[in-house]
Amino acid sequence: MIRIAEILDPDTPRDLWPLLKQIGVDEVVSLLDSGEQRMRWLLHASHTDDRRVRNTPAAGTEHSWGRQALERLRARYEEAGFSLAAIEDTPPMDDIRLGRPGREEQLDLFCEQLRAMGAIGVPVLCYNWVTVYSWARTALAVPARGNALVTGYDHAEMKSAPERPEADLATEERLWENFEYFLRRVVPVAEAAGVRLALHPDDPPVSPMRGLGRIMRSVEAFQRAVDLVPSDCNGITLCQGNFALMTDDLPGTIRHFGSLGKINFIHFRDVRGTPERFVETFHDDGPTDMLACLEAYADVGFEGVLRPDHVPTLHGEANDRPGYASLGRLFAVGYITGLREAVYARRERAAVAGGA
Repeated sequence: MIRIAEILDPDTPRDLWPLLKQIGVDEVVSLLDSGEQRMRWLLHASHTDDRRVRNTPAAGTEHSWGRQALERLRARYEEAGFSLAAIEDTPPMDDIRLGRPGREEQLDLFCEQLRAMGAIGVPVLCYNWVTVYSWARTALAVPARGNALVTGYDHAEMKSAPERPEADLATEERLWENFEYFLRRVVPVAEAAGVRLALHPDDPPVSPMRGLGRIMRSVEAFQRAVDLVPSDCNGITLCQGNFALMTDDLPGTIRHFGSLGKINFIHFRDVRGTPERFVETFHDDGPTDMLACLEAYADVGFEGVLRPDHVPTLHGEANDRPGYASLGRLFAVGYITGLREAVYARRERAAVAGGA
């Protein structure tokens, strides 16, 4: 059966943790104290364009992706009654993506994380191939149902922003070349460590953005990605909000990649619009048939981890963590739990009837 987890990080309000336990969440996905993704989130929240996260940490310093730090991270969650199911953060990677000096040092750090995760039994690493940014939005407080607040994106507005200085290095051709180089280096390490890589889509799936090419933005691109270095460890994060903007048949896409054994992690969310202009939605209020999606995961026998993503900020909450406020998370987990019950209970009844 598919498992429902939630993402936590050092800044997640601690009063959310017991609430998650009370509603039946026993597994967590984590960011890292000084990982690239967490640093990008902090910069995004502070509305700054400072991109210092690309720098490789100094030699001899303890890394939040090293074994001792990951053991402490796991222990932090275990003390609260959670098991650590996946990590959604990495060392800085832009030198790898852009093929700049420093690439080999950053590759060494990525491999260090894979070995550390394998040593302590964390089986999934979600990563991305997005240069400079993580996820990009042009609006962080769009009114939704009942005046809840969601995020939105308008590519026409983004086009008015100046081009990034890395643009000459971030052509789509170079990004593909550097991605293949990356995979050929890290997939054997992931295999030896027993860690499954889960590539996240570009969010939003448009290119270019501020002059930066973006290549993980179509179903065909993800097929190319998993074919570059065939391995059970070379898989994807099926982020439904992004894939829903790439295809009109999301359940069919789930069945395709699921039948290949390439779905290693799931972000369960929905959007309304097009890749160039969209808004996030409540999980029960978007255009996607979410029940059909869960049925598709069940059909391909997926038994890994799913987490809700990008929830609305509800009445009475501060919108200082757009997409990750607490009440929306609780609603999302409850909704997904109900969908899961409907899917698997239906299958159990059919199995009983078939055996009668």
